[in-house]
Amino acid sequence: MKNPWVIIGVIAIVLIGGSVWYSGNVADSNNEGVTITDHRKGSERAVVTLVEYSDFECPACASFQPVLQDIMTEFGDSLVLEFKHYPLPMHKLAVSAARAAEAAGQQGAFFEYHDLLFSNQTTWTKNPNPIILFVQYAEELGLDIEKFKRHYNSSEIAKHITTSARTARELGLTGTPTFFLNGTQMKIETYEDFRSQIATAIGASTASTTESTVKFGI
Repeated sequence: MKNPWVIIGVIAIVLIGGSVWYSGNVADSNNEGVTITDHRKGSERAVVTLVEYSDFECPACASFQPVLQDIMTEFGDSLVLEFKHYPLPMHKLAVSAARAAEAAGQQGAFFEYHDLLFSNQTTWTKNPNPIILFVQYAEELGLDIEKFKRHYNSSEIAKHITTSARTARELGLTGTPTFFLNGTQMKIETYEDFRSQIATAIGASTASTTESTVKFGI
């Protein structure tokens, strides 16, 4: 008779191996169709790029959204906004919210979902199970819910958020929102200060473009 412990050991190895194989395939399926891209809003013809490092659970970031909307409306095609993730450690739901926004982004609805997260921030941050609301917001936008849930669990999306946060730390950023205007970190104290720096950058870029056009006879 064969040693029963040997048999048990073989069964255990098979089960463990099968479990690892199954988990790996689940992880792969979550990444299926995932494409990591920059999230930009505005005209590709814009002369000025405003980069925002933000945290969906940050109250200051939520408060700043109307300001950004006014700025984007005022400067129109001259300005493009690029969003980057910087979920702060003290905000326990920030990474989950970022994953939900990225999952929506896989269906072309990143900024629409971004707006829902910020406008409903005081609701989902107080909910004991915010994923229910994350799914609800996806339903409001008419997204494919099964795909949304799968991509929410994507390791590629999780890695993307981690990489963005690491870049923010390497830049020495200590809070959110933090803005970079054409690659230079902004120092702002008031709305008018924020607006005037953008207006000045747009004016300088427009003047430079006009000068080049005249110089080369384009």
